[in-house]
Amino acid sequence: MTDLEHFGHVIGGKEVDSHDGATFQSINPYTREPWAQVALGGVADAEAAVAAARKAFDEGPWPRMGYAERQRLLHRLADTMEAHADELASADSRDMGKPWNQCHHDVARAALNFRFFADHAKMAMADTLPMDTGHHAYTRYEPAGVVVAIAPWNFPLMLETWKVAPALAWGNTVVLKPAEDTPTSATILARLAVEAGLPEGVLNVVHGYGPQSVGEALTRDPRVDRITFTGETGTGRIISRAAAENLTPVSLEMGGKNCNIVFADADLENAVDWSIQSIFRNAGQICLSGSRLFVQRPVFDTFLERFVGKAEAMRFGDPLDPATEFGPLASEEHFRKVKGYVDTVEEAGGRMVTGGVGDGWFVKPTVLVDMPLDSPHVCEEIFGPVVVVHPFDTEDEVVALANESEYGLDAQLFTEDLHTAHRVAARLEVGTVWVNCFFVRDLRAPFGGVGASGVGREGGNFSREFFTEPKAVIMQINGEPRDRQA
Repeated sequence: MTDLEHFGHVIGGKEVDSHDGATFQSINPYTREPWAQVALGGVADAEAAVAAARKAFDEGPWPRMGYAERQRLLHRLADTMEAHADELASADSRDMGKPWNQCHHDVARAALNFRFFADHAKMAMADTLPMDTGHHAYTRYEPAGVVVAIAPWNFPLMLETWKVAPALAWGNTVVLKPAEDTPTSATILARLAVEAGLPEGVLNVVHGYGPQSVGEALTRDPRVDRITFTGETGTGRIISRAAAENLTPVSLEMGGKNCNIVFADADLENAVDWSIQSIFRNAGQICLSGSRLFVQRPVFDTFLERFVGKAEAMRFGDPLDPATEFGPLASEEHFRKVKGYVDTVEEAGGRMVTGGVGDGWFVKPTVLVDMPLDSPHVCEEIFGPVVVVHPFDTEDEVVALANESEYGLDAQLFTEDLHTAHRVAARLEVGTVWVNCFFVRDLRAPFGGVGASGVGREGGNFSREFFTEPKAVIMQINGEPRDRQA
């Protein structure tokens, strides 16, 4: 075995090992061999990271800088990330098995997160509220304080920066806990933040697990002012309960069992292409994936034939090969979970059109039909390359089927009828609706889900509302003594 690369915590602007010297290994899902050694934090490391962030907020320059100076430094960080794009993309690819080209796309999106929120904070307008009593009111948005950001393993760098960038842009300090399966790009990001000139303690990274470890310590710490989490719904409930003890506001973006609706008048080639991306990109490990695919009956057979053909044509291979379209699942544990669904299709009453388990930790693009609507494959978040396809007849029928879920993160629909698009988008009980596309984002728009898919929204002014304390200021402007005012 070759020497493993080492990745530590970054606390107070310095890369450090754990207090007790503990480490763990990051496993490359393609080779199924360790490639990195990572500091394994505990409660003491979490407390040290929060202390560093607290000191940087209470005593340091970051929250007291003007927006223009923070903007300049965050753009410099984005520049530095782009200069290290290969290193960041390689880290995510080796940690989770995502194809190289997709990881490079994620690096570009991550840098854009810093650029967008740095500019947004600089240019966002507050309210002025003229009053008719000789007074004038206006609003200020003060940084909230110390933010704990807990990120998932499926888009490590991109979703870390989705949380870190707005928190920093509005003057907060951050403790980032990356997922233990995908830790390395977070350390690289923090190294680059120091290189870009962010003051010590502004961005801290601490690695570790959840219960009785780093995650639990961070979410229970009374010195923390905000918690933002993306991940599994059950974990989100645990975090919400922990935060409630200190009345710490939380933003939770959690699971999804999303619908994808193809109407008979849709551009089928477009619908097939986007539907393939929706469920098979990143080997289906996307909380937004359209894993419940409803196709109107007149085009069901034609769509299914084209869809299966494109699924079977996807190129498997080494994620570090730029030609690879489809990689392995991110861990052995997750592979076994997804495999459990694939192995029980017939037992649940359905039929597999294509797919199944491959070599190593690969699960092929898997298309299921005839699944009972109450089967686990239809109701539970599989988080893998498994899609259930159903025919439908009417708009009312498919809207009812789409909304028959505890989740409500997003939906996709394909139609060439403008009236249908607007009408159905309004009726779907989700946080985002994509019409004739998928995964296209405007960072000003609200992002989040309803029901078991989350609490709150982030993006643009919605991130400002969460990461700041809005303040009202009321001034007397007529100069009259109080006893002479009406």
